[in-house]
Amino acid sequence: MQRFTISLDDELATEFERYMQRAGYANRSEAIRDLLDARLSQQRELCQAQGLCMAVLSYVRGPQAHELSERLERLEQLQQLRSPLGIFTTQVHVDAQQCLVTLQLRGPVSEVRALANAIMAERGVRHGQLHVVMGRPSPVQTVDHAYLY
Repeated sequence: MQRFTISLDDELATEFERYMQRAGYANRSEAIRDLLDARLSQQRELCQAQGLCMAVLSYVRGPQAHELSERLERLEQLQQLRSPLGIFTTQVHVDAQQCLVTLQLRGPVSEVRALANAIMAERGVRHGQLHVVMGRPSPVQTVDHAYLY
């Protein structure tokens, strides 16, 4: 582990302290590490269009009775086409008109984004949001899988 010192102007330091309190950080080092990791992950995504990532796709779908089965079938087909990407899906019925869906994904960032865009473009899918975290290759690789941590 390496140590380094940074200087911040008073306004930025005060804002950072408020951020730490709101987010529940116990110390500056953890907060800085998380902020740096998030920013560097964004940069890895921009620089490595083919890099491996982990992602969560969240969206709300509004079921219309006469179109629901057809739409769900299309969404399932889209997910099955890229089945190695999907890890876990949850659905929470908020009310009779809305269902919150989250889909956890892992794989090449270009394929994850393509799947997310295809799902979010479906009629009846609203408020889609993809959160991508670029992975760091594990030092131990297996023949069949590339694991991310």
